[in-house]
Amino acid sequence: MTLDEKITHLQETVMTEARAEGNAIIENHRKTLESLFEKHKEEAERQSEIRIQSETTNARRQLNQAAAKAQTELKRAMGKCQSELKVKLFEEVKELLIDYTKTEEYLDYLSKLITQAAVFAEGKGLTLYITPSDEDKIEELEDRTGMHLTVSGYDFMGGLRAVIQDRNVLIDHSFQTALESEYQKFRFGAGGVGIA
Repeated sequence: MTLDEKITHLQETVMTEARAEGNAIIENHRKTLESLFEKHKEEAERQSEIRIQSETTNARRQLNQAAAKAQTELKRAMGKCQSELKVKLFEEVKELLIDYTKTEEYLDYLSKLITQAAVFAEGKGLTLYITPSDEDKIEELEDRTGMHLTVSGYDFMGGLRAVIQDRNVLIDHSFQTALESEYQKFRFGAGGVGIA
């Protein structure tokens, strides 16, 4: 082999080895970059999932807050409406009671209350009060029961109040007290109305 042939052969061998070494370096670099890319891709996907979960949680929280606010406003509106209906209902009841005080049944009812109070007093000092709006009924009620009646100093819508002084007892069958008591107890129920 001549010198030129040796140089050519040496060049080809060196070039083949250099190419092989360069290809190996490039392949290692490519594998390293692919590995880094996969890790970066996995990290980006993980962070994306975390952000999606965070945004989903945030959206749910905002939805729950909006629902709670709407529910509170609905309850407030419903409470106001129920309050207005309750007032109207008891105004109607009051009107019905006033109408009832103009009936014969009301006189029978008062007579019964007077008799019951007298029996309960057992002969002790008893003062029977009727409301001023029933003053026109005194004579008939006294004739029916044989008891003396006193007109109260203030209007209690109807019914009877009695005081047994010896026993320090107040018997209150006034419409005003009964109506106020029912008004305080009255609540609208889930399926309609009721008394709590």
